[in-house]
Amino acid sequence: MISCFFYRFSLSLIVAGLFGQGIASGQQFSAPAPQAATVVGTVIDVNGGVVPDATVILNNSNLGDRLASASDGNGFFQFTKVPPGAGWSVSIRVPEFADWTSKAFALTPGQYFLLAGIEMHLATVEVSVTALTPEQIATTEVRAEEHQRILGVIPNFYVVYDRSPAPLTSKLKFQLALRALTDPVTVAGFVLNATIYQAAGYPGYRGGIKGYGQRLGATFAGGYGNVIVGDALLPAILHQDPRFYYRGTGTAMSRLLYALSNPILTYGDNGRRQINFSGIGGDLASGALADAYYPSSERGGYLVVKSALIGAGGRIANGLLQEFVLKRPAFRKRRR
Repeated sequence: MISCFFYRFSLSLIVAGLFGQGIASGQQFSAPAPQAATVVGTVIDVNGGVVPDATVILNNSNLGDRLASASDGNGFFQFTKVPPGAGWSVSIRVPEFADWTSKAFALTPGQYFLLAGIEMHLATVEVSVTALTPEQIATTEVRAEEHQRILGVIPNFYVVYDRSPAPLTSKLKFQLALRALTDPVTVAGFVLNATIYQAAGYPGYRGGIKGYGQRLGATFAGGYGNVIVGDALLPAILHQDPRFYYRGTGTAMSRLLYALSNPILTYGDNGRRQINFSGIGGDLASGALADAYYPSSERGGYLVVKSALIGAGGRIANGLLQEFVLKRPAFRKRRR
């Protein structure tokens, strides 16, 4: 009996020892890592449409972690195996949209976090617009017109190809007239005209250098007077445009009548058609100056009327050429 008791006692001590060692050894194991969290969301715009291919950044300012992903064709994105903790935020970038950043949030172990409230707004575009005054626009147009030449040689300054040109100021009207009168081709044309008159013996001046000088002076006086009075002075006073407005559209008959009316009708600074008092006055002024320069035997009212009719005929010829001959770009050299 005694030996049986000691056997059982010894066996119980052995079992207790083994169990105690097991408990002691179990206390040395480390605790399991917390379960990772998941963050999901859908990128949409302010109208409720999904935004694919958005760059989504998951940041943690406390842990220093940064994860990147992209939304799929339905705007959906997902981050798995995200360490739990506080300080997480999501930033979204999409071309042509303003950047979007969420408020900071915390993740608990194993949490499935749905990020809501994502709305992408179109990015604000700053546009700088420089407003030009009508005078500045007209100045730009006149500078372009001062480079218009027929066949690249003959001045074609008094033709407008724009549908709605800016009205010319008085300063621009005188500037355009001065540019036309000082052009070398214009001066050469006056000299050629005096040479033709010299060869024809018209008007009845003497021959030789003195007669040529008189004819040259009469030619310059008539030509300069016509341009200064008819294309600058009267247009500035009467608020009329001395330029020819190229039409280029409509039937051939309508354009023909439009060109034939050029000496009688013109455009005002208000853009409306009106009687061409400026052109008529310029033609009469040219005739009056010629009458003052011509020999006394050839002076008279008929000379004034004759010069005015010649001026009107020139305006008609110019309108026909502009509408039906010089309308092609090959005849116009214009710098924009």
